[in-house]
Amino acid sequence: MAEMTGGEVIAKMLSLEKVETVFGIIDGTYFGLYSNFEKYHIDLLTPRHETSAAHMAGAYARVTGKLGVCMASNGPGVANILPGLVVEQAEGNRVLVITSSRRTGIMYPDRGGTYQCFHQTGVIKQIAKWSETVPSFERIPELMRTAFRKCYEGRPGVVHIDVPENILNSKFKCDIDFLEPHQYRLMDFPEPSRHQVEAAADLLINAEFPIIHAGSGVIHAQAYEELEQTAELLQSMVTTSWAARGAFRESNPLMMPMIYIETNNKMRNEADVVLVLGSRIGETDWWGKAPYWKADQKVIQVDIDPSIIGANKPVTQAIQADVKTFLQKLKEVLLERKEQIRYSSRKTLIDKFLADKEKARKKLDQNLSEWDAPMNPAHVPAVCKEVFSDDTYMVIDGGNTAIWTNFYYEIEKPGSAISTYKFGMLGAGVGQAIGVAAANPDQPVLCIIGDGAMGFHPQEIETAVRNNLQVVYVVMCDKQWGMVKMNQHFALKPFKTIVKKTLSPEESINTDLENIQFDKLAESMGAYGEYVNDPKELKGALERALETGKCAVIHAEVDPVKHMWAPGLKYFKDMHQEPKGK
Repeated sequence: MAEMTGGEVIAKMLSLEKVETVFGIIDGTYFGLYSNFEKYHIDLLTPRHETSAAHMAGAYARVTGKLGVCMASNGPGVANILPGLVVEQAEGNRVLVITSSRRTGIMYPDRGGTYQCFHQTGVIKQIAKWSETVPSFERIPELMRTAFRKCYEGRPGVVHIDVPENILNSKFKCDIDFLEPHQYRLMDFPEPSRHQVEAAADLLINAEFPIIHAGSGVIHAQAYEELEQTAELLQSMVTTSWAARGAFRESNPLMMPMIYIETNNKMRNEADVVLVLGSRIGETDWWGKAPYWKADQKVIQVDIDPSIIGANKPVTQAIQADVKTFLQKLKEVLLERKEQIRYSSRKTLIDKFLADKEKARKKLDQNLSEWDAPMNPAHVPAVCKEVFSDDTYMVIDGGNTAIWTNFYYEIEKPGSAISTYKFGMLGAGVGQAIGVAAANPDQPVLCIIGDGAMGFHPQEIETAVRNNLQVVYVVMCDKQWGMVKMNQHFALKPFKTIVKKTLSPEESINTDLENIQFDKLAESMGAYGEYVNDPKELKGALERALETGKCAVIHAEVDPVKHMWAPGLKYFKDMHQEPKGK
């Protein structure tokens, strides 16, 4: 009979699930776990803050399609990881978090005065898909199998398993029958019936102007090729939710990026049939309501989570299925019936909307004709797009910085844009970029981030340096909470704000920040750093950063007033108002 610690049992089960990387900070309370990682060919990447571990695991899962795993030690470590778990659950990233807890007998319930103790599963249960404590060594295999089942059940999200330190670290005599994943969980996601696929095809083929609305379910299913092939077959234009930015390469004329908000609204009002793929049609999609969407259009909604189908927008056909599998089967039917598709009538409308998009693009690109220093924020993402290759993964973080970046960076590689579109969590991008780099260690990762957001977790620059990961952080610095300042100015003195574009510091409430020299901060941690405020010098700075082959930080000084007036701001305000249509 073998002897194993509880931690070794977990490590072996992770290896059977093909887990190759775990993100987390070491601690004696789960030494029995991470000390066995090397034995089972698992790498441990340690950040400087547990919240970053959650973001690393989430981004790793998002770009690989694999399970992202992070860990945190009892008490303070678990408290630190909570914000990250909230975000990863909201974004729908497949994350398993393993935590230690104090020894059995003194918590669950707390004896009273137990050190570094709080109700960890009780708290995480409110924000995760599933959260349970392992009560004994004997139940580790059973509860780990349950955790893995939950990871692959329905919409991806956070699953939590909590293990007392004495169970993790003590050795027990055991004779465990370690099962392969196919023996305890489904390996294939739900498939649509032939009848459902043919009914959906009927609606799409007979439509005058069908469109496809892609949500982040397309990204989680990695159904990029299937989506593009389906759109081409139907000659159907594609829109996306914010969270699905980059689900479809934006050089394809059938793609209408979400930044062209007015054109998106016009298309959605023209469409008589909408195929909704893996989207909840939530607040940033105006809940699918008029006047932003046509009120009486027919809707086919495909989602792995049946609880969201028809929840926000009434559907004509509800299909619970994996998006990738559905599109594969739909494509087969469409190929059989290709001659029935109404291409000519669709082309006229497509050309109209492409002209509308081009008109909007020309207006946006006027910002790129300004060459003053400090620079117009539009130059930062536009020049990054010139310097970095089309297959570069790009992480976006910040308030106005995220807006400028989305409006001036075209996504070519499907699935290569990472952000917290659902939760808008400042600072998450620092760790997300490292998680992406851990999944793709042989290529640079770009992170365009605001100075406010970078201030949340700048210590992770050292993590990238220590792990030889080439993340290039481009920090757009305006030394203010710009998005909040704009809201304040309009609330306090709207007419003066319109005329003057900005108010003096004494007319704002704590919106201004002092300077952090992010390039110098990066150098202090062993990264390459460079300061630039002239748009004509930005390209050279980026090229030099790439040539180093290591983590780099470009401190990009932007005009604070121009940065505050980011494109499309009125739509963000409108988004928070309930649409007046049905």
